[in-house]
Amino acid sequence: MKKLTPAERLIVAADFRPTILEGDDDASRNLRRTWVKQQVLALADSLKGTGVYLKVNSALRACGYNLIDEIHDRGLRVFADLKLYDIGETLATDGVFLRETKPELLTTVCSAGIVAMQMLKAELPDTEVLGVTVLTSLNTSNALDMFGCTVGEAVLRFSQFAADAPIDGLISSAKEAEMLRAKFGVFLSLNTPAIRPTWAIVPGDDQNPARIMTPAKAINAGADRIVVGRPITQAVSPYDAVMRTIEEIALAMAV
Repeated sequence: MKKLTPAERLIVAADFRPTILEGDDDASRNLRRTWVKQQVLALADSLKGTGVYLKVNSALRACGYNLIDEIHDRGLRVFADLKLYDIGETLATDGVFLRETKPELLTTVCSAGIVAMQMLKAELPDTEVLGVTVLTSLNTSNALDMFGCTVGEAVLRFSQFAADAPIDGLISSAKEAEMLRAKFGVFLSLNTPAIRPTWAIVPGDDQNPARIMTPAKAINAGADRIVVGRPITQAVSPYDAVMRTIEEIALAMAV
């Protein structure tokens, strides 16, 4: 993996929930999709020239893959956070369609299995395919119920699937970054959501507090890229919040 600049280490999550919830007619549906697309592209416009990635997921499902082209047209890299999960033939088909728009980053789910991840990656040689291990909202109790083991044990199990495929990297909380770096070295890129700068307060935060980390601590723990959403998108000036976060990353890299 090439050396990343501080800006290339920041992924901004463009997650917008429609505020227009009523109505199931065509006009209401189109209004919701148009509103979400406008929010994503307005954020992209505000972050032109920063060099960061823009992460989109629900907006892609609602508005279509052409949204990737529109973000690229604004000079930003795209992280298609689709968390693809299916049999190999279906993931290969997903890869064919995504290859047309060339997202720089794409997520699948490690529990889809080694063969499915291999078939997806075969269709996307120029996209960095990342395997989601354990969602950052889950805690130990959830992991025991769902996987029969602790969060850390589940992360290691799913990460090994990604390494065996092999795909290009992992999605996991920064809490597991040091452990993953020790096991896999630089073979897999580490990309960590649930990053909360010390200056940010997220009302009704749905992340597991035990798996949250600041940008500097995540970078120091071994993360290649960090994902920051609401602290940036809900800021008075997303551009200023991005630049402040890039500065924090740069300082951490200098240590």
